[in-house]
Amino acid sequence: MRSDQDIYNDIGSVLLSITPDDAVKIIMCAALEPESDCGEFTYDYVDRQGNQHWITETADASERLLDLLIELRNFFVDNFKSQEKPFWHSCEVTVNVETLKINIDFKYDD
Repeated sequence: MRSDQDIYNDIGSVLLSITPDDAVKIIMCAALEPESDCGEFTYDYVDRQGNQHWITETADASERLLDLLIELRNFFVDNFKSQEKPFWHSCEVTVNVETLKINIDFKYDD
């Protein structure tokens, strides 16, 4: 099994591959189905002037990210077993294009 850091790196790589040239930050929001077989994705970026835009050219990013997010969620299930379920069902990923720092904010059911 791969480490969570490897999965984070791959998520960042996929997002950087669809980032426009004038972006300083990319934002991806994902919502996964409990069955882990599909999800919804949106992509935005912030340009150098601070304006936020949609990313419309994503190639196969959603398919690749779905696989990675499922892998990450399974990693958590396997490695952080607890009585508190369910695990996260959606997330917001931001990547600072200049520093290559990734942040993931996981969303849980209330």
